[in-house]
Amino acid sequence: MTDLPPDTAKRALRAQLRKRRRDFIAAGPSRTIALPDFVKARITRTTVVASYLPQAAEADPLPMTSALLALGARIALPHVVTMGVPMRFLRWAPGDPLATNRLGIDQPLDSASEVTPDIILTPLVGFDSDCNRLGQGGGFYDRAFDEHPRALRIGVAWSVQQVESIPTDQWDKRLHAVITECGVLMGEEI
Repeated sequence: MTDLPPDTAKRALRAQLRKRRRDFIAAGPSRTIALPDFVKARITRTTVVASYLPQAAEADPLPMTSALLALGARIALPHVVTMGVPMRFLRWAPGDPLATNRLGIDQPLDSASEVTPDIILTPLVGFDSDCNRLGQGGGFYDRAFDEHPRALRIGVAWSVQQVESIPTDQWDKRLHAVITECGVLMGEEI
């Protein structure tokens, strides 16, 4: 796959890793990803953490979101209008109403307050030991990382999503860390 152009290599790798992720979920008991100490240490009553609602076989950040709320963090979820419009992060709490967007993803209502995240928990399709992230391909999180350069970028994934190398483009941003059910892979700059 390394001789392929990045776009072609990414498409092939996405298909392989989505299958690996589905098989992992189907083969085993329910798994939980714990909130690591380095994240707990950063939480104050003013900390805004952007989480997400998992789709298909994505790693579920909701147990971590509950722990973050218990520590006093404020939570936001992504809000997407359409493919060409940048994603925003809107304030959310359990029990707040959600609406399904055009991509089939539940998200806060348009009327929810937009916030600036201090930490962004991001779903991913794959990652490598350098904390390169392979996303869904829409570029929403890459643009959000550019929009919020001070935010700590943390991938949330299953361990089976790790590969030797992720093909990257100039706009791809490395994560500061990746959290899996097996532990934490720390990147640079933490």
